[in-house]
Amino acid sequence: MIKDIQLRVQPQFAASDAAIRETVAREAALELRRICSCRVLKRSIDARQRQVMVNLTVRVFVDEEPQEEAFQRVEYPDVTGRPQVIVVGAGPGGLFAALRLIELGLRPIVLERGKDVHARKKDIALISREHRVNPESNYSFGEGGAGAYSDGKLYTRSKKRGSVEKILNVFCQHGASTAILSDAHPHIGTDRLPRVIENIRSTILRCGGEVHFQTLMTDLLMEGERVTGCVCRDLVATNGTEGAAVGSTAGTRELHGPVILATGHSARDVYRLLAARGIEIEAKGIAVGVRLEHPSHLIDQIQYHSRQGRGQWLPAAEYSFVQQVQGRGVYSFCMCPGGFVVPAATGPEQVVVNGMSPSSRGSRWSNSGMVVELRPEDIGPLDLGRLTLQERTARHSATLDTSRMDNPQLSMMLFQESLERLCWQQGGRRQTAPAQRMADFVNGRLSFDLPVSSYQPGLVSSPLHFWMPNAISSRLQEAFRLFGRRSHGFLTNEAVVIGVETRTSSPVRILRSDETFQHIRLSGLYPCGEGAGYAGGIVSAAIDGERCAEAAASNIK
Repeated sequence: MIKDIQLRVQPQFAASDAAIRETVAREAALELRRICSCRVLKRSIDARQRQVMVNLTVRVFVDEEPQEEAFQRVEYPDVTGRPQVIVVGAGPGGLFAALRLIELGLRPIVLERGKDVHARKKDIALISREHRVNPESNYSFGEGGAGAYSDGKLYTRSKKRGSVEKILNVFCQHGASTAILSDAHPHIGTDRLPRVIENIRSTILRCGGEVHFQTLMTDLLMEGERVTGCVCRDLVATNGTEGAAVGSTAGTRELHGPVILATGHSARDVYRLLAARGIEIEAKGIAVGVRLEHPSHLIDQIQYHSRQGRGQWLPAAEYSFVQQVQGRGVYSFCMCPGGFVVPAATGPEQVVVNGMSPSSRGSRWSNSGMVVELRPEDIGPLDLGRLTLQERTARHSATLDTSRMDNPQLSMMLFQESLERLCWQQGGRRQTAPAQRMADFVNGRLSFDLPVSSYQPGLVSSPLHFWMPNAISSRLQEAFRLFGRRSHGFLTNEAVVIGVETRTSSPVRILRSDETFQHIRLSGLYPCGEGAGYAGGIVSAAIDGERCAEAAASNIK
């Protein structure tokens, strides 16, 4: 007999399989010896009251053993010799597009400008140690995309777009813990996700697909209103020297087939290419702000209503805030309990910060993006407070006059670039990040010292409240006051705001048909995932990749 049981228990009773079995036996009036197995289907923490509780949905196998695995496997056939589809980008959108193509009997050719997921680690380490950013291999570019080294969060609200369950099952099939199938806010962890990504690559190769690293798409091949392939360039010469082919025609070749464009939200050269080619794109709203870092024990105390914090049985606490301020949303983004703040620049003269957590979520700090909603119409009149127009221009400030732009479709991207450059200048023209204690930021005071931070390149005290655009800083200040009243102790000088968080989503949308997933004018081109402006996060990008693959397959005779 198999039955599902709802439990609401204290954390210590949800902490082990044996305790769950005993609780199930008691609640369902069953003899313990008759329970052969218990499988947790759903798990969530309810910390709204002082007594924190855990809600569980448990599948109980009575007098019989489970006959199936905890996850459902997908069969991937050999597609050697089958028609090929080019997938540009090996982030979640591109990888899941490739897997779905294989399911449908097509051969994916995956092009990735960055390195494989393990080789990326060396370049990422150099950002902190030597303040050097490899523009082709960093936290955003490389196998696995931006999500590979920023926590691996799998929570999404995009459940109407496709099967979230299937995406999670595919991750489990490739090595992720089955806990992601039950947790309310599942995450794999930065330390475990690279192995999962490597296993996905192995599946693609085993089935006859191809994966090419350090291969940059430089143009699209077009015949009239149809995309027939792409031009790509090897970023490694035949002697193995990195970058030898950059800026030359050496290593350039053409690939033919439909193109799924899954290049991620930071591939600004792709947006410039599309604009130059007259391919329809539009500026898209983004959210911009800071990383806010607290001691993790403080967040645990606040969220769990206890001086002891999380104690022995609870995980590092999460939080979520959202507030309307002056007609725009201000909200927490990509919250990383027990995590680290990391340097996420993708080129020179940029400082960008992001957050990540290992699977244990065991660091001394918890951080979250705190961002303000911005729309394309906000950019022109954006106010930088006390600075005059001449001073703003001289300081490369983050204000743009879109009326004089050749490509207003790129206005939000250019705003990002300008703010990241300003942040780089404020940080000492290195990867050291400008920062300010939280209460000082709210009260408009310079911080004379800063708390110890997880951000390895280092922090430099800076008046973010003064030099950030007033439309951002004033809204953050007001929101922090409101969040502090809502959660006593949250607004504190023990916390630090670190600039700037700009890569929350794509600043550009590549226009496509809602029905066919093709570009609105060009057949054979399938804009995909976060970089195309149609997803936000690993799972939603993966779902979008699958749907783009299905659309491409339906148009191959």
